[in-house]
This record gives sequence, structure tokens and C-alpha cells, in this order.
Amino acid sequence: MAISYAEARALLEAHGQSQVLRFWPTLPAAQQQELLAQIASLDFESVSRMRRLLAARHDAAGAGEIRPADVLSLSGRERDRAGRAGKRALRAGEVGVILVAGGQGTRLGFGGPKGLFPIGPITGRSLFEIQAKKILARERRFGAPLPLYVMTSESNDGPTRDFFAANGSFGLSPERVRFFSQGMWPALSAEGRIILDRPDHIFLGPDGHGGVLAALRNRGMLADMDRRGLRTLFYLQVDNPLVDVADPVFIGAHLLHDADLSLKVCAKRDPEEKLGVYVLRNGRPAVVEYTELSHRQKYAGAPDGRLRFRFGSVAIHVFALPFLRKEAEAELPLHIAHKKVPFCDDRGRPVRPDQPNAYKFERFVFDALSDAERVVALEFERREEFSPVKNASGEDSPETVRRDLTEKFASWLETCGAVVPRDAAGRSRHRIEIAPCFALSRDELGAKIGKGFRVTSDLLLGDQPASGAATTRKPIVS
Repeated sequence: MAISYAEARALLEAHGQSQVLRFWPTLPAAQQQELLAQIASLDFESVSRMRRLLAARHDAAGAGEIRPADVLSLSGRERDRAGRAGKRALRAGEVGVILVAGGQGTRLGFGGPKGLFPIGPITGRSLFEIQAKKILARERRFGAPLPLYVMTSESNDGPTRDFFAANGSFGLSPERVRFFSQGMWPALSAEGRIILDRPDHIFLGPDGHGGVLAALRNRGMLADMDRRGLRTLFYLQVDNPLVDVADPVFIGAHLLHDADLSLKVCAKRDPEEKLGVYVLRNGRPAVVEYTELSHRQKYAGAPDGRLRFRFGSVAIHVFALPFLRKEAEAELPLHIAHKKVPFCDDRGRPVRPDQPNAYKFERFVFDALSDAERVVALEFERREEFSPVKNASGEDSPETVRRDLTEKFASWLETCGAVVPRDAAGRSRHRIEIAPCFALSRDELGAKIGKGFRVTSDLLLGDQPASGAATTRKPIVS
């Protein structure tokens, strides 16, 4: 939307943000136009909400009174029934996948979208390729399309599209891979003023994974889902390569309970793990961020000796499309964080602070839980589906994720009767990687390997990686 200088000035003055134009007389014409375009794109209603939240500091209120919520753990017969229901939906082409991938690999020391990060234990397959190949494998198993909706951000949209194009969408039909950018929000100073990081540019940051709801509406993705006859959407984040994408059992449990929104939960590894916990708050299902929990709540014990609030949400969801459409029109709560935000000083010089100096705002997708009439929280084994790559070293790092991928595949092989040599710590002595199109589960693997299978060195089962992945050592291909 085009906007004039006079219109921009009036708009900013009406919202107490006239400082955004303080360098206007010094800017070349092209930069003036770029700044006007940014101003025109701002959601001033949301900015007003941010200022109210900042003034009230609601984030300091904490989690309040909460209690454990019911979690579903499926028995063998119930699991089979759910699996059959999920498979019916997949065969009917009623399921789509939403992949949230707006982040950069900065914390990993990686220059580019996080989805491009190489994570395969042997092949160096990227996070994007691993997730996309799981979708391709599902399409082949069920003989039906499984459309993929990839949420990017302003900073990584172009490189993400280019990466998929350069790799032939990893075998998926390009017509069924849709990209859409999430919204971007300004940061505010302690006084509630929008921050410039250059004389001609407003600092903007992604509006959080909860921004996926409005972005699906604003970018035409909900209409696309309707056109394709989808009913159920599987949601995941790109940085967790262990996810069982479009898991028929999870989808089936969601459908059998006629749920609006479902989530997978697992036991936290310790009280301080940075996972939101699934609870009831004011009688409604909710996920409470770890930062909102008091020390007492984090360490509270249950009668069986385990944590009282032990079930963490790992950003694996299933949405019913009508509920997704309704929530796209809702106002999710805002969350506030004190962060280091680059800014320019009064002379227009860029400054990178070494201490938090401003406030960023986000929406979280799990806040939609409070609006859901029916919710399913399905328990799962974390070693099977949760090992995110978030840090350059330590927990949740490339090293631990590659280890966990190998251990997952090693356990599959052992269940199928294979021999996997292990070290004194009980870990596989050899790296193992199983391509999704070779086997998506231990049952599929068992049908493909013979009796007496033995792992004698690094083992790669299945197809070679697409271009852009780096093989670190020549694998044995079976």
C-alpha cells in the first residue's frame, strides 16, 4: 500500500511514534520511499497492544494457579485403532503439513536459514531434506498427495525457496509445496517507542510461531487448503529431525476424539529443561512457558516421585481446519521478552548493544489451546521423536541430535533382530542413518532387512542425499 510522507507523519503522530521520521531530511529519495513502505506495513493496532502490555508488564505475573492436565497414553489395541483412522485420512488426501521454518542458524554459527543446516549423521542431509523426504515417503505409502506449507520469515524466504528449487523440492511436486512468510513486528524501547536500526529502517523481528495462524490467512494458504479438500493439518518445527511427520496414530487419535487441536507431550528430562508444560489453567488446557513457572512449580513432585508438571510440549500439533480458520481471526495473547536489539543513535550511527535494551513481542501457537473445545494430548517416548537442534554445543546441539538420530535407528535395527555393536556407555559404535524413503518405522525396516543383519561399520540405508548435503565419510549402503 502506497503512503505519502504527510500520511505517514499523521499516522505516526497519532500513535506517539513520530521519532521514526527523525532522519527524514537526510535520506535519499529511494531510502525515503523504503521507509514509507515499512511504515505503511506496520500493524498499529498490534503496536498499541504491545505498548499496553509493556506498561502493565503482564509477563511478571507468572503462571498463576495451574494443575496437571490429562494425557492420553495409547495401549496396543487403541494404538492400532488410531493408526487405522489416520491412514484412512492420509489415503483420502485429507491431510496437509505445516512446517515452521522462519529461523536463522545464527546460534549454530551457521549463515543461512536453519532448515539448510546439515544434520544427517552420515550424509549431512539438511533439516529441510529430512522433513521433506518423510512427506515424500508418506505420499508413496498411501498413494495420495500430502501438501506441504512452509512458513518462512522476511530474512530467509528467498534462500529457502532457492534451496528447494535447487534440490527439485526433494522429490515433492513443486505444485504441492507452498511458501508463505510470517508477520514481522517492531521492537519497542522501555518508553514504548519503535526502534530504528538504521536512519532509514525500522527494526523488525518475526512475530513468533503463533504468527503462523494469521499468516496462513493473510497469504492465502487457508484458501489453498480448502481448494485441496484438506481437513486436518499436521504442524511441526523444522529444527527437530526426529519428528514422525504426519504420524497416522497421532492423526487418528485426533480424529477419533473429534479434536480441534492436539499436541504431543513427553516427560521433561529435568525440572530446568526449557520446555513449556501442558497443564490446566483456570480449567482450560494450556501450555505454560518454562520462564513463567515458579521454582516451586518447576520442582513440585507427584505422589509417584516424578515431577508433578512433567509433560512438556514439543511443538508437534494436529489442527482441524475449521479450528485453524477460526483461530486465524483470533487475537492470541502477546508475550514479551527483554532482548538485545540493534539501534541507531541520535547521529544515525548503528549500535549493537551488549546488554538487553529493548522489548520484542511474539505470539505462541499453543495459546490457541484455550479456545479449543476438544483437545488431545498424546504421550510419546522422547527418544523416538524429540531432539531439536538449538545450540552450537552442549544439550540440543548438532552433536546430540546426530547421536539421537543414530540411537533411534540403532534401536529400530535391534528390534528387527539386527546386531548393533555398542560401547561401554551403551551407544552404537557406528553412525547409522536410514533414509525416510527406505523406512519410516521399525515395522517397515523389519520387512526390508534379513535375519542375522549385522552392523559392522557406519551404515546408510536408502537413497543418497540431494545436492547441498555433505557426506562426512564414505558410508556402507545396504
